[in-house]
Amino acid sequence: MSLSITGATEGQLQIHLFTKQKQYAVPDVPYSIRANVGNKELNVLLNTLLNDAGCTSTEKVEFDFLLNGEFVKIPLGQHLKEREISFEDTVDLEYVERYPAPEPQDCLLHDDWVSAVQAKDGWILTGSYDNTLNIWNTKGKHTLTIPGHVAPVKGVAWISLNNQTGVFASASHDQNVMLWEWNVVANSVECVHVCKGHERGVGCVAVNPSKTQMATGSMDTMLKIWSTDVQGDKIEPSASKKAKLEQENVRTPIATLAGHREFVSGVQWMDNSTLVTSSWDHTLKIWDLTLGGIKTEFTGNKSFFDLSYSPLNGMIVTASPDKNLRLYDPRSKYATFVKNTYLGHTQWVQTCCWSTTNEYLFVSGAYDNHVKLWDYRSPKAPIYELIGHEDKVLACDWSNPKYILSGGSDNAVRVFKSKISGSASNIN
Repeated sequence: MSLSITGATEGQLQIHLFTKQKQYAVPDVPYSIRANVGNKELNVLLNTLLNDAGCTSTEKVEFDFLLNGEFVKIPLGQHLKEREISFEDTVDLEYVERYPAPEPQDCLLHDDWVSAVQAKDGWILTGSYDNTLNIWNTKGKHTLTIPGHVAPVKGVAWISLNNQTGVFASASHDQNVMLWEWNVVANSVECVHVCKGHERGVGCVAVNPSKTQMATGSMDTMLKIWSTDVQGDKIEPSASKKAKLEQENVRTPIATLAGHREFVSGVQWMDNSTLVTSSWDHTLKIWDLTLGGIKTEFTGNKSFFDLSYSPLNGMIVTASPDKNLRLYDPRSKYATFVKNTYLGHTQWVQTCCWSTTNEYLFVSGAYDNHVKLWDYRSPKAPIYELIGHEDKVLACDWSNPKYILSGGSDNAVRVFKSKISGSASNIN
């Protein structure tokens, strides 16, 4: 079959179209096309083939095309030339149904900059530069404002949540990490423990997969591990005087891990005994808690502002002030662990977060006021830009697969409804 787009001087290509989405499979034969066709023309060809085969309804389906695992975003011939791929051989093009665009849903207005956000089930937890935590529902209704810290809240993390009780942690520039218990029914909250041990502001907090421990990173360059248990040593009101209660309410770390030379800007658990941290000292470090030290270290050419680890693909994405995101594969056996660099932001990239249900997708936020949705197979351009912030983006989250969240110095959390559901295997 031939698809004529321009004159014969452009040359022709033989392509073989294939997909893992069996409902969109087309006859397994080579097709002849003009070399300068782009995504639009390839979609015309593919939808024509699908209609001829009776595979689709009258509604057109939009597809993206991959060559050797990378999205084709420019004319196919140009894509081949840039990668020095021969025009003589049949080109194997994989096609996948295009991800639907996230839809803007709500704007949650705060009194100051929003520097931390995380969703769990139907609830959204935020931390702000006005020293407070806030709880919202995913329909945009504000439920609770929680004072307690005496400096900006830089990290929040849900530990557990059911219909009656929620437990979460907050990290602040006041050097403290607080463990909170929220009575969902009564809509009241209590600080159960104050975790003390950092000597400077705490910038990040993360909870392990089994929800038994949390890790924090600080400007004091230390990584600390804490218990998340709120019941085991909970103080009964009648136990002693208030001063003694407050003293016993203080929790000390299980472990302190030294190794970074500057601010520990991000922390993520890879499993219950392995963590990865990012730092302003230009390094990523993987820690083994069973050994009590560093297992692997990666050195970058700039500070790292944030990182996100995906258990679905085993890779790490990082945010840096050089405007780029980078993808690291800690399992790589080659000299370089950087798998790709993602270009698209125009100012410092402050935050990044993987999808929890799709191995290919992550979001990022930057000082250019933009949130971008990426497929790691498309390094030269994001697949969507999520517009709405009027100032720097400081935090983002995709913990709940249905909602992409971002917080910024415009005092707002933007909520985008994601139509991307299910696991990556169901999509591709």
